[in-house]
Amino acid sequence: MIETYGYARAGFLGNPSDGYYGKTLSFAMSNFRARVLLYPSGRLEIKPSKVDLPVFENLDDLYRITRWRGYYGGIRIIQALIVRLVDYCREQGAELPDRNFTLEYDSNVPQRLGLGGSSAIITASLRALCQYYGLEIPLPVQANLALETETRELSVPAGLQDRVVQAYQGLVYMDFSRSLMESRGYGEYERMDVGLLPNVYVAYRTSLSEGTEVFHNNLRERWLRGDAAVVGAMETWAGYAAEGRACLLARNYSRLNQLVDANFDLRAKIYQIDPGNREMVTMARSVGASANFAGSGGAIVGTYDDEAMFGKLTAAGEAIGVAVIHPKIVL
Repeated sequence: MIETYGYARAGFLGNPSDGYYGKTLSFAMSNFRARVLLYPSGRLEIKPSKVDLPVFENLDDLYRITRWRGYYGGIRIIQALIVRLVDYCREQGAELPDRNFTLEYDSNVPQRLGLGGSSAIITASLRALCQYYGLEIPLPVQANLALETETRELSVPAGLQDRVVQAYQGLVYMDFSRSLMESRGYGEYERMDVGLLPNVYVAYRTSLSEGTEVFHNNLRERWLRGDAAVVGAMETWAGYAAEGRACLLARNYSRLNQLVDANFDLRAKIYQIDPGNREMVTMARSVGASANFAGSGGAIVGTYDDEAMFGKLTAAGEAIGVAVIHPKIVL
């Protein structure tokens, strides 16, 4: 019996430049995770999780759950991963052994809130498959395979940030410069000391579930046609991530806080922000915390001074239906 995990992630700085030759700073957290069990069996089977079952208590239950998790469970992405893995092995001149298995999964990562729920399932599944077949795939390539599972197989727009930090875990600085991506197919990834982080929080509300493709579709279209505002923003966000790395190393937290806020403020200039998302950011800043999107919307991440401020942040969040947590960063 093989048991593996993939963890939720929060994009701290640089979002969303990872799909546009930018730079990002992110961390993986064990507060939410996807778990996979894999074991030999006579036939190859992907067992449905409860989120895959189209059984509901009533109409309201169907509506609520669909708004929360979207229209798809995890079976399609696991199946897409297996197809991509078979293709990858063949591209490397190898065939996977004819050994069937059963794969079970479950996940408590809040879906469609920009916390990397789908990629956590893919990452956990890929880890299990690598163990089962004795594959040694470098972490940068594992991140690429996780991304290609969604972009190539399922035509879902996405970037590498989630998959890289979920492959490496911990706190990771990522440089996706065009020269690196075009010369070798992946960026430069640096694990950083988690102890360099100041006090950080993550906050989310389930009512804002909309999915990463809602945000990224419009942004990519504008970037591809050379929209000056979007192209300039990507370069600026990359600069924020690079400067944020330097701030961490120098423990310059006052400037780091400014960068976190600036990251969101620039996003708000080039994209129409959902009122509920903006309310979360306003709420956090009203008690003195910094705030930025943790992903594509629905969750925020930021810094706070001390536990007294965290208490105020938690209370302010509860008043508008927002959960605030201490992220448990995976080492």
